[in-house]
Amino acid sequence: MAVAIEQLSKLCREVLAPLIRADGGKLYVVTLEASHVKLHLAGKFAGCPGSPLVIKQIIEPAVRSIAPQIEVTVTYGARIPEGASLLSA
Repeated sequence: MAVAIEQLSKLCREVLAPLIRADGGKLYVVTLEASHVKLHLAGKFAGCPGSPLVIKQIIEPAVRSIAPQIEVTVTYGARIPEGASLLSA
């Protein structure tokens, strides 16, 4: 499972975060474990009505392409969850 965690971390850092950033958003990792990943969208995604679409059509399929059985939780809003780490360039 360590390989999946490293692959998920790389996916978030090198693929998802740049995509989110390109639209004026910020991607935070709240939890990254073998059975569960929790992410948070902020910036322009905090109040964007398109955030659920991005979650369902981009983020969840990308994560599941690496770890099909993993539980994916993505929140969004201006309030950043405690312990969250911003993924930056």
